[in-house]
Amino acid sequence: MTVARVTEISATSTQSFDDAAKQGIARATKTLRNIESAWIKDQTVSVENDAITHYRVNMVVTFVLED
Repeated sequence: MTVARVTEISATSTQSFDDAAKQGIARATKTLRNIESAWIKDQTVSVENDAITHYRVNMVVTFVLED
């Protein structure tokens, strides 16, 4: 039987949503093992002086628990 757990992660990038997601997964793999998937739950941007300054993704990461 496989049992998985989910955790929510927020990651930010000055380049793109894609980069923010990649940075979030890269950081998560330093702490979590057996990551199976990530669902991008929400995407937002920060705006200053009429320009986008940061891209943020909130994602739900699923990982399988070890026996």
